[in-house]
Amino acid sequence: MVVVHREAGMRFVIYVDDHDPPHVHVIGQGGEMKVFLFGPEGRPVIDYSIAMKTNDHRRAMDIIQRHRADFLKRWQEIHGSE
Repeated sequence: MVVVHREAGMRFVIYVDDHDPPHVHVIGQGGEMKVFLFGPEGRPVIDYSIAMKTNDHRRAMDIIQRHRADFLKRWQEIHGSE
């Protein structure tokens, strides 16, 4: 597990032996979610969320949108793919 970013009390993580499509796991206080970096409309999309509050969803999605290029670059460094 590689922590690629920390912000707003959340860790944004990419697992080393994970699978495509490119995504990040967000771990916050009492909850977690998985977000694909590119959904059907080209924007990040939540795959699942467990016990994460709605406000944290919005905050995490904003952070992912702002740092998506960096997260994708790290995904490619870790996995060697897009």
